[in-house]
Amino acid sequence: MPMLAETVELVIGVDTHTDTHTAAVVVAATGARVQTLTVAADPHGYDELLATAERHGGLRAFAVEGAGGYGAGLTRHLTEAGEVVVELDRPQRPARRGGRRSDPLDAERAARDALSRAQLARPKTGAERAALQSLLTARRSAVEAASTAQRQLRAQVITAPEAVRARFRGHRSTRAQISIAAGLRPANSTGDVEVLTTLRVLRDLARRIRALEAEAAEYEKTIRRVVASWRPDLLELTGVGPINAATVLTAWSHPGRCRDEAAFAMLAGAAPIPASSGRTVRYRLNRSGDRQLNRALHSIVLSRQRYDQATRDYTQRRHTEGKTDREIRRCLKRYTARQLFRQLEASTQGLDEP
Repeated sequence: MPMLAETVELVIGVDTHTDTHTAAVVVAATGARVQTLTVAADPHGYDELLATAERHGGLRAFAVEGAGGYGAGLTRHLTEAGEVVVELDRPQRPARRGGRRSDPLDAERAARDALSRAQLARPKTGAERAALQSLLTARRSAVEAASTAQRQLRAQVITAPEAVRARFRGHRSTRAQISIAAGLRPANSTGDVEVLTTLRVLRDLARRIRALEAEAAEYEKTIRRVVASWRPDLLELTGVGPINAATVLTAWSHPGRCRDEAAFAMLAGAAPIPASSGRTVRYRLNRSGDRQLNRALHSIVLSRQRYDQATRDYTQRRHTEGKTDREIRRCLKRYTARQLFRQLEASTQGLDEP
């Protein structure tokens, strides 16, 4: 999007919270605040905010802080009403020590921050994107909980009494230990309270792991169905499975959200940051952006380096030029971001090999 000061007359900055949203109406030409109000974070409050904006008249835009979090409901309501909504990830604020801070001030700063930015982003939209985001969040939670339970089970086996540990001796793999632990029968065992308690804990941990893994598998099946119905072309690409495809789709959201492939690469943290000075030309590693999207690109690159001949040839060529494995992966992630962006923006356009 171009700068708001060039396209609208009013900017309504919104500081969002769980129960209330505070808005400040700011004149785009002068930056002057003309009104502030606080409304409930429900449809009645959203309508009140729209009515207030209508009374001021003129072309307007809403700058919503946390459009994907506390402001998600407001953003959907405004978008459905045909309003122009821009997303603010982190409005500039003074340090709390020695600086004033309140909801009206934060809303006013959000509006002025939107006016000062050269590039603005549209909020993420779409029912499919929202569904994938929820599914990915739930699956990630299940996977992380299962991993935590696996570490706990292995630690319990190591510190268990000899009567218990002997049952696991010779079985070093986590899967084998889970299988043995799931089959334990504490009620049929004899021994002191420590042995019985350890057996019960190991059995419960193994059952928890299997339940969480089954839950994660069901989420993955659902994610595959949603991706296949929305953008099946992504699943045809080398190294792009349902989880990677869903992660890319939730970050991309819809055509036009990222102005070009460079912006998409920056969103993914795959674009190097210029750090040149004087005669020195250099770049820094980009550690910002959407880290889940960056992780998906990394996974795709690793898969292509293993299974895609063109990528293996590229890797070998860069090795002969003196590039390290990390540098080559960074280059490939940038190429992959470009290819995915072109595929997403125009599904009929093929991908170029690196």
